[in-house]
Amino acid sequence: MSFQFWINTMKKVLFAVSIVSFVFALPAMAGDAAAGKAKAAVCAGCHGPDGNSPAPNFPKLAGQHESYIIKQLHDFKSGKRKNPIMSAQVAALSDEDMANVAAYFSSQKTKIGTTAEDKLAAGQSIYRAGNAASGVAACAACHGPSGSGNPQAGFPRLSGQHATYVAAQLKTFRSGERSNDAGNMMRGVASKLSDAEIEAVAQYVQGLH
Repeated sequence: MSFQFWINTMKKVLFAVSIVSFVFALPAMAGDAAAGKAKAAVCAGCHGPDGNSPAPNFPKLAGQHESYIIKQLHDFKSGKRKNPIMSAQVAALSDEDMANVAAYFSSQKTKIGTTAEDKLAAGQSIYRAGNAASGVAACAACHGPSGSGNPQAGFPRLSGQHATYVAAQLKTFRSGERSNDAGNMMRGVASKLSDAEIEAVAQYVQGLH
């Protein structure tokens, strides 16, 4: 990685952090995990009783940051993030319900998956160093070396997330189908990723912890 590429990457990251931090600086309702467990019972069919979804196309919510879950639920309800299933599920949820559900799933432990051996080297390279040739920033710059994310800046936890789900989201960011990222940051990153890079980094994330 060249020094100039590193500088440019840091500038993009800091700009995005400043935007997202402003959004997440707004007061947040403290959630009640016990109340959230009861409210989240309907979520279990797709996401699992404890947020560790049994199906790879549905995201693991266990251990995800409360603030991130709340934002996604609001975005589904407002239509900013589009998904017919989720839009229907959140339609009747109040702000308090969302905070409680987020508190419950956030309190659960993520079950880490494994990375396919043939994707490990390429995935690790993209995640930790990006791709200077195509201008892809390192995922670790925002999501952390271990994939723990940054709740203050609104960057989600990626550690252990299903590779199928991660790859699908990167492709929807790349196509513009998903556009609820602050400052177009994920769309900008994904637009420079090839299918092979997406599959590799998604596999890497699945076993990352």
